[in-house]
Amino acid sequence: MNSKISQEDINSVVWKACDTFRGVIDPSQYKDYILTMLFLKYVSDVHKSKKSEYMTRYKGDEERADRAMRHERFIVPENSTFDYLFEHRNETNIGELIDIALADLEIANRSKLSSEDGSGIFRNISFNSSNLGEEKEKNNRLKQLLIDFSDERLQFDESLLNDNDIIGDAYMFLIEHFASDAGKKAGEFFTPKEVSTLLAKLTKSKPGARICDPTCGSGSLLIKAGREVGSNDFALYGQELNGSTWALAMMNMLLHGFDSATIRWGDTLRNPKLKEGDALMKFDTVVANPPFSLDKWGADEAENDRYKRFWRGVPPKSKGDWAFISHMIEVAYEGRGKVGVVVPHGVLFRGASEGRIRRQTIDENLVEAVIGLPANLFFGTGIPAAILILNKGKKTDNVLFVDASREFENGKNQNRLRDCDIEHIVSTYDRFVTGELKAGVAEEKYAYVASPEEIAENDYNLNIPRYVDTFEEEAEIDIAAVETELAQLETELAEVQAKMKKYLADLGY
Repeated sequence: MNSKISQEDINSVVWKACDTFRGVIDPSQYKDYILTMLFLKYVSDVHKSKKSEYMTRYKGDEERADRAMRHERFIVPENSTFDYLFEHRNETNIGELIDIALADLEIANRSKLSSEDGSGIFRNISFNSSNLGEEKEKNNRLKQLLIDFSDERLQFDESLLNDNDIIGDAYMFLIEHFASDAGKKAGEFFTPKEVSTLLAKLTKSKPGARICDPTCGSGSLLIKAGREVGSNDFALYGQELNGSTWALAMMNMLLHGFDSATIRWGDTLRNPKLKEGDALMKFDTVVANPPFSLDKWGADEAENDRYKRFWRGVPPKSKGDWAFISHMIEVAYEGRGKVGVVVPHGVLFRGASEGRIRRQTIDENLVEAVIGLPANLFFGTGIPAAILILNKGKKTDNVLFVDASREFENGKNQNRLRDCDIEHIVSTYDRFVTGELKAGVAEEKYAYVASPEEIAENDYNLNIPRYVDTFEEEAEIDIAAVETELAQLETELAEVQAKMKKYLADLGY
């Protein structure tokens, strides 16, 4: 393999492979084919590399090499290798051969590639689907896809993953680009990396932490939160409702080397899967970017919730935001658990049942920070959002409010947070947590520390403009100067009109 392979090389090759499907099916669908093939290629190449290593070690003794291979990360049947599929790329049933290869790979690696009910991660994808066109067209597309992935720059071995996470980052690169092409559907599987980085830094976990994302999508936020620990001493847990997206998260974890991550498939609100015995599992850090104002989230079942997650109140049927927040609070460890969640601004001020839940949460002194983000950061929606930080180990009664809505980089289709913007938010939060920022104005037009009394006076409304004054006074108008300018303009207008009248007279009008 070429030892000089770079992240840019891999990204360019896999992105070029997408051309095979562009214009044929929607990006939200063809992402599954590209990402699955990248996963298959990686697993296959690592298997081949390890086999070669064992053959050298055991001086060509294939029986000993095969015995050793049975203890490797993945068992790869011969017909599931990329090389086998590439050799059969001209077969008229190549789509069927790829499907069989994936099924056999699942069977050989059930503990890693299946859910707890036995469903495999490839069950929702078929390379033999009519979605890829008529038979001849489909075969040509799949042949081209195999050719694209045979590029010598995509010859992987175990050292790549151990050295710099290059394969996992290529996978994340693809997910992000698919999200930018997928419109509204993108929010179902991807949180912009800058927002994930910000949330991970705000909830920074200590070594040994259990970290959970109950609406994990493709797992990008969960991985960012893990990386923020600064060591490998942490455990990742997640749950995802959408089957295809759950499969992406499973592959994402494996490509990043998080083989022990636990990612469950199911509805977190109706059927939480992360449990210990009959009780919900508890976590040090809980982060999420749940679907905004989810309709039909399960309110009818919430009053009789067996885990008593909604004792503060049941959110409205048409807005599930506080349902997700309530779940996250309940699964955070008492005395130390921290929650970071992306929310629409309505969560901060809406009344009725949401207002009662919010008041109870504030009275429990769980709300630590409310951070307003710029508009148009998220895929599929231009509305501005906020980050709520809740802390069961909070050291003060005060609450930090940050208006970061004006600090960002303009993008053609989407705005983004710059490193300096993230640093400004995180440093302000850190100063608050360490006690440096006291009640009152923390930073003019940017941050404010509110006391419990102030929040109560505002009827438990957490809307940021109530606390952070961003009003810009208009410049004073010099009336005398304006009158002088108007008089001068009137004189100039009279001169122009006189000239026009003369020109018209010369022309005989």
